[in-house]
Amino acid sequence: MNKETKMLSLEQSKEILNTLKARFEKNMNRHKGLEWDKVQAKLEANTEKLWSLYEMERTGGEPDVIGLDKQTDEYIFCDCTAESPKGRRSVCYDREALESRKQHKPQNSAMDMAADMGIEILTEEQYRELQNLGSFDTKTSSWVKTPATIRNLGGAIFCDRRYDTVFVYHNGAESYYAARGFRGSLRI
Repeated sequence: MNKETKMLSLEQSKEILNTLKARFEKNMNRHKGLEWDKVQAKLEANTEKLWSLYEMERTGGEPDVIGLDKQTDEYIFCDCTAESPKGRRSVCYDREALESRKQHKPQNSAMDMAADMGIEILTEEQYRELQNLGSFDTKTSSWVKTPATIRNLGGAIFCDRRYDTVFVYHNGAESYYAARGFRGSLRI
């Protein structure tokens, strides 16, 4: 894999396509009425986005198709791992928050990692839609895209699922915890 060009080797491309196909077939409830062959054709035509899915997988996201935007003809992939992806935890919200910490800085921020991976961090609405497909983040939590009005005051929001209910919370954007990461989405 070449991070600079965001290209996968032929072997890595086959590996991620096989993984995605197996997950797609195992979880048909997430994408009723969609056909894998059409999804695969889009993936093979968008190698940079296939690289992003490989990164989602590599960091523990277990991406899967969760819908098709009929207006744009784009398949929507989302991290569907039961808990916040392990390879994306212990991160603060964004670059500004990271730089504001004087000591004990985390390795990275959620927004920077998402941008590096070529994915979008979920909004609160997208997070709630994902929760309609299963129970996610019952032991962890995930940063979600924070409205500017909150972020401008130093805060950021995150979500989790407890007591069969999705909760939205706030924290200082510079905070980070071993059980908090972020979930992303990708349109292809």
